[in-house]
Amino acid sequence: MTTASCRALLVSAPASGQGKTTVTAALARRHVQAGRRVRVFKCGPDFLDPMILERACGAPVYQLDLFMVGEAQCRRLLHEAAREADLILVEGVMGLFDGDPSAADLAVRFGLPVLAVIDGSAMAQTFGALAHGLATYRDDIRVVAALANRVGSERHAAMLRESLPPGMRWLGSMPPSPDVALPERHLGLVQAGEVGDIDCRIDAAAACLGDDALWLPKPVAFATEVTASVPPLLAGLRIAIARDAAFAFIYPANVACLEEMGAQVLFFSPMADQSLPECDALWLPGGYPELHLAELSQNHSMIAAIRAHHRAGKPILAECGGMLYCLDELDDGKGHSAPMLKLMPGKGIMQGRLAALGLQSVELNGGILRGHTFHYSRLETTVRRYCGAQGTKGAEGEAIYHCGSLWASYVHLYFQSAMSAAASIFRPRTADATGS
Repeated sequence: MTTASCRALLVSAPASGQGKTTVTAALARRHVQAGRRVRVFKCGPDFLDPMILERACGAPVYQLDLFMVGEAQCRRLLHEAAREADLILVEGVMGLFDGDPSAADLAVRFGLPVLAVIDGSAMAQTFGALAHGLATYRDDIRVVAALANRVGSERHAAMLRESLPPGMRWLGSMPPSPDVALPERHLGLVQAGEVGDIDCRIDAAAACLGDDALWLPKPVAFATEVTASVPPLLAGLRIAIARDAAFAFIYPANVACLEEMGAQVLFFSPMADQSLPECDALWLPGGYPELHLAELSQNHSMIAAIRAHHRAGKPILAECGGMLYCLDELDDGKGHSAPMLKLMPGKGIMQGRLAALGLQSVELNGGILRGHTFHYSRLETTVRRYCGAQGTKGAEGEAIYHCGSLWASYVHLYFQSAMSAAASIFRPRTADATGS
């Protein structure tokens, strides 16, 4: 057992939509500008918020989730960050006590003090009541500070500050400025790489924070077991990963996991590249293929290359948007559709409302891989499910499809949760071991 200490803070709120991501990014950038080394984590499964937070702190943003990542791996990640950082920030998920496990559960498990971010735009002294409620709802959690978002004036900020319960620190306020707002679309925030002035927005948000925001909590000790070396389950294999504006839902931890198992990771763009890199396996992650129908359907040389890869029996993992790309056709739900790869019979149709959301687990090749699902599309296919994922508390989860060498599902997998099962997806399979 080894221990490392670092100042740390969980950034949470009473509900979604309070501005946690903007505030976390602003705090990270403000501390970086002050010369501190900052590491940021995201609580719960999420691809979009970490893109913003990575730009704010300058380091990859990993997930912390007691279900998907697991307690031991969360401890290892926090311990590694504590060894190199002056401050660790963890952005919570939804409201502080929402979900099972919740952000509060994570804070309690690792001794993280909590900052409450509260939208103060339509309240005065009730701000203090909300802060008090968050601090006292459970007696095993420490809500030590509050920050007010969308505050209209200095007088307004003063009223909110004066309403705080005794002993709770004020970390300042942020105005409802369009210069700091982060644009959104149907799955959440717009990807950081698509926001041309993203650094200007983060800088503007950081500039809104005064010296109160530079307060540092007491150090937290993070202990972890010494881990065994990772088996080279993918030694010598080249895995090509789709990464561009259409396919960007990639956990940095998954890429690191593939590399730790010995794989050489290569990236390519299904939208812009004319050919695949020389590879043994493909990973088509989630993203927004429905926003790029023309570019994807008209890149005929890339389509031919991926089809040839599949005909050769080389492994492909397609997750959510990656699965939609593998279908015969994709409909954007707004009157436009286009042919896709045609590796898997069926059609994907975008909807105006959420189709599925939740944590999932999949028993595959002797291991239980964990992950999550979050999509607005529905799938029409004649392919029979190979197996099914399971939601929390025994709920039925997403279907898993196996078409030749293609594994496809709406589930976004977290490879570290069952490394041998994840490796088996990418290893070439003998003819008698494949099915459809």
